[in-house]
Amino acid sequence: MDDFDLKPAKDLGLNPWARLSSVRRESGPFLGAVHTAWAAVGRVYFAVWHRLRVIGREHLPAKPPFVLCSNHASHLDASALADPLPLGIRDRVFALAAGDVFFERTFATVFAAGFINAVPVWRKKRTPKALQELREKLVNTPCGFILFPEGGRTRDGNPLGFKPGVGMLVAGTSVPVIPCHLSGTFAALPAGIRFPRPERITIRVGPAVSFADVPNTSRGWVTAGRVIEERIRALAPGGPLKAGVPANEAWPGGGY
Repeated sequence: MDDFDLKPAKDLGLNPWARLSSVRRESGPFLGAVHTAWAAVGRVYFAVWHRLRVIGREHLPAKPPFVLCSNHASHLDASALADPLPLGIRDRVFALAAGDVFFERTFATVFAAGFINAVPVWRKKRTPKALQELREKLVNTPCGFILFPEGGRTRDGNPLGFKPGVGMLVAGTSVPVIPCHLSGTFAALPAGIRFPRPERITIRVGPAVSFADVPNTSRGWVTAGRVIEERIRALAPGGPLKAGVPANEAWPGGGY
C-alpha cells in the first residue's frame, strides 16, 4: 500500500483571529458549512430582490483554479459574481478585499471571512511576498479568486483606471481568467447607501483567457492587465467603456 501523502493545513498554528485574516486560511467543516449556507441564501436574495440575470453563463467555470475579473461599482459586486457559481465550489472561491477596510475591525473581519470568504490585500502595506502568497494559493490550492482590477469602487458610476497588478497573479500560469461586466450594482448600492435598492443586476461573462505564454515580468504583468481590461470593457452594454484614470500602480484589485 502506498504511503499516505499527508500535508498539514497551511494555516496550522495560527490562532482563530489570525486565521480569519490570513491569506493561508483553510475553511474546515464549520466555515465550509457557513459559506455554503450563505451562498444558498444569496441565491434567493439575488433572484428575488435584484432579479439577477447572467448573460454568457456558459463561460462560467465549473471548478478551480480561475480568476473572475470585473468592473467595480458596489459592495454587492463580489457576492453577485459568486452567486451563479456551483455551490459545491463556493468554499474554494475567495474574494480579494481591501484589508484596511474589511480586516481591521472585529465585525467586518468576521463577516468578510466567515460569510463572503474574503481574503485581505493590504493596499497600504502590500509587499511582493504577499502577492506571491496569493499567486501560490491560486495555483497550488487550487482555488478561485474574485477581484476587481480597478482596485476600488467607483463613486460616480464612471469606471476607474485599471491597474496591472492582476497580471502579477496570472502571468506565466495556465489559470483561466474570466472577464465579466456588472451593471445595476451601482444603482442598487452605491457608496454611501446602507440598504440595497431593488434594482436589476446583470452579469455579462466573456470567454476565458490564459497567460501561460506571457512572461512573469513587469512587462508581462502590464500585457496581461491590458488584455483583461480590454475584455472587461468590451462586455459593457452599448459598447466598450472608455478608460478612466490611467493605471500607474501595481495592485491586484480588491476592496469590494
